[in-house]
Amino acid sequence: MSGVVDSILNVPPALAYVIVACLVFAEDALFVGFVLPGETAAVLGGVVASRGNVQLWLMMALVVLAAIIGDSVGYEIGKHVGPRILDLRAFRRKRKRLGEAQDFLRRRGGAAVFLGRFVAFFRAVMPALAGTSHMPYPRFLVFNAAGGLVWGAGFVLLGFLAGNSYEVVAKAVGRDLAVIIGAVAVIGILIWRVRRSQRERRRTESSERQ
Repeated sequence: MSGVVDSILNVPPALAYVIVACLVFAEDALFVGFVLPGETAAVLGGVVASRGNVQLWLMMALVVLAAIIGDSVGYEIGKHVGPRILDLRAFRRKRKRLGEAQDFLRRRGGAAVFLGRFVAFFRAVMPALAGTSHMPYPRFLVFNAAGGLVWGAGFVLLGFLAGNSYEVVAKAVGRDLAVIIGAVAVIGILIWRVRRSQRERRRTESSERQ
């Protein structure tokens, strides 16, 4: 993996955009996250930007777009050939984790798509599982886009701020930092749901008075 990391940090700027975006896209669309987690590529994209080789805002935009499109492709794969994909040898050794992901999706629906973005294994398989379960695509897209935006912008910015300390960040990114960002996301969803239920209750009370 160090060879891939070095190549990203030392290629020409235009190629750095392409490599980072392709790795993020492929993690969800082609399940390569088992080899190189997408957050590692996103962090390295931020590191390249911190060195002045690429534009930070453009790297962020490309990572977010690649994450959203990659998830959408993964969704379509799951929708059309999901059971056959899940029978691949690579997944047979991960039956327990697949079961956990499927159970999480059944219990949380769209929120699982959003939160799954912050857990490496779930990020690689959740879009395909959503497609296999026939979740309506518009609903999937809303949560996919929200997760891609928070995750993509957050980890690129993290790499940008870390600069040459990217090795420490890359090691922690799949554990503590992902948990922290995921926790913030959960709190945001809970606040949104509480406010929505309060609005619905007020509307119900108002209609009952009329």
